[in-house]
Amino acid sequence: MDNPILTQALIVLLLPLAAFVIQIFVGKRLPRQGDWLPTSAIFIGLILAITLFGRMLANYDPAFKISHRFDWINIGSLQISFGILIDNLTVIMLVVVTLVSALVHLFSIGYMHGDVRYSRYFAYLAIFSFSMLGLVLVDNFFGIYIFWELVGLSSYLLIGHWYEKKSASDAAIKAFITTRIGDIGMLIGIMIILATLGTFGFDEVFAGVADGKLSGGLLTFAGIMIFFGAIGKSAQFPLHVWLPDAMEGPTPVSALIHAATMVAAGVYLVGRTFVFYSADALLFIGVIGTITAFIAATIAITQMDIKKVLAYSTISQLGYMVAALGVGGYMAGLFHLMTHAFFKALLFLGSGSVIHAMHHAYHELHDHHSDPQDMRNMGGLRTKMPITFATMLAATCAISGVPFFAGFFSKDAILAAALEKALTSHNPIHMVIFGTLLLCAGITAFYMFRLVYLTFFGEPAKKEVHHHAQESPTVMTVPLIVLGVLAVAGGYGHWFEDLVTKPDLAAYATTALVSPAVPEAGHEAAHTAHTMAMWLSIFAAGLGILISTAFYYWKKFSAEAMAERFKPVYNFLWNKWYFDELYAKTVLAGTHLFSRISGWFDLKVIDGLVNGVAKITVLGSRLSGWNDNKIVDGLVNLTANVVGWFGATLREVQTGRVQNYILMALGAVVLLYVLQLAFA
Repeated sequence: MDNPILTQALIVLLLPLAAFVIQIFVGKRLPRQGDWLPTSAIFIGLILAITLFGRMLANYDPAFKISHRFDWINIGSLQISFGILIDNLTVIMLVVVTLVSALVHLFSIGYMHGDVRYSRYFAYLAIFSFSMLGLVLVDNFFGIYIFWELVGLSSYLLIGHWYEKKSASDAAIKAFITTRIGDIGMLIGIMIILATLGTFGFDEVFAGVADGKLSGGLLTFAGIMIFFGAIGKSAQFPLHVWLPDAMEGPTPVSALIHAATMVAAGVYLVGRTFVFYSADALLFIGVIGTITAFIAATIAITQMDIKKVLAYSTISQLGYMVAALGVGGYMAGLFHLMTHAFFKALLFLGSGSVIHAMHHAYHELHDHHSDPQDMRNMGGLRTKMPITFATMLAATCAISGVPFFAGFFSKDAILAAALEKALTSHNPIHMVIFGTLLLCAGITAFYMFRLVYLTFFGEPAKKEVHHHAQESPTVMTVPLIVLGVLAVAGGYGHWFEDLVTKPDLAAYATTALVSPAVPEAGHEAAHTAHTMAMWLSIFAAGLGILISTAFYYWKKFSAEAMAERFKPVYNFLWNKWYFDELYAKTVLAGTHLFSRISGWFDLKVIDGLVNGVAKITVLGSRLSGWNDNKIVDGLVNLTANVVGWFGATLREVQTGRVQNYILMALGAVVLLYVLQLAFA
């Protein structure tokens, strides 16, 4: 590769792979079990990604695009090429993935110290980083599917890191199987693309769609099938149930997988292939994202496990991004993907810092039963953990949409895109989407400030635990500070809007058949939508924060009394809309029933046929044996006996004496003469 940009990108990709190979084989023999090796590799990758980012800002070219491709598989008419695609979106994602991964590696050195599988943990972090970077860089559907599955595998290994705990093992299996369901749909969509267009390359596929080679209902179906992969990986309804359980993995893993990388893969996929989706497919995507955002936000209100709150918050924010793409807010959805990576990674690492402190306090008190993740056991930690508190407060303001924080700009862009679509579309569903997303903005502010108040404010739930709690070591607080700065400043400037522009399907057309799937609204409508959405967003966030403050800081209202008053609703939300129970009664029970029926069919029908054939064969063998023994052998023996009898009889007259033979001959002559006389 002569192009230095391509060379840099390839180095960024291969560094964590090389680190994984060395770490998995000889990591235990290296100093400090080799934690420095994957950490150094990903930090070098981060530096290279930042240089690419700086070059992107220096050039400031929205049309920047470099690719390199080589033939991979040639079998008859099937020709599959593999390549790297680098544009502005790729560069931004490289920075996001390497930054979060590098900070998670650094944080893990302190958090995972003394872990029984410390070396293997860092190897798994490296292979996950490689998988995610490969997914970002490839230029075709086949390549993205390969890295898609690698991401799923490496996330399974990380979620189940503490596999001796049944809950962790079950969570890893649940995540793996649930996401595979979505991946089956994605594979079907890719096969439709191959069957109709004969290629996997993004540009060739988009050109085929633009020229009408794949259109109508089949295009919509293929787009929805591709999106099913995103439903699984990005934890969208109805495949969202795996992500909260995945909190059983180490907290840094939660920050890496469930904040900025794996779950963002689905959003990135929809963004990368945005022009492939028909208007109907985009409507489907928007509806699924909106449902997901609402369901997860309502569940987060009642959760008491600090990581579970953040898990459902992640699902809700991912629904936000997906809904944004569904209403045509290409830039808004991807912009929120970036800002969310900063503040959600910070929230997870901050919760890890809190959990680390609680573990330390319980260890000092020899308490091995209390839950260090339950917010009811916390309170008043802001004085004990000032850095963790300040950074988590910044992240909370960002995710809540407080003005001048990073999340405000991206959430405002999403609401503006949704309102613009609602005002210009004749479909009332788009107004429902906007209203629901606005409601979710208020709910998000409520439950996130609830988390802050329960964790850091008020009187300590257990004073002896509070006494032993202390701030995390520097190796853990430095990543918090870096992400805290990005949670505040990561949304400023118009560079993202200028450089990540919505792709136009017409640009790929070689004929005049194409028309844009999502028509652009006028400038006036866009300006009106943006202004209204901004003020409504501020109002929703402010109202959510006010209500949360009244309940959990001022204590003007009792949350417990409110829960008791609306107990059916509370129980419904506390039990997560009973999705797990519903799936247990339907999908799992149906699977078990099908397994039992299959077992019975195999035992009674298949085995019965096999056993019946065996019995018939045995009976036939016995009949054949009887026939062989009695009939065939009997005839053979009878023949032998007859021959023997004749032989024995002849032996009596065969004496060997010539005289006897002469007498026998004379006797025969006499007998013949007598017979002749008798019949004459």
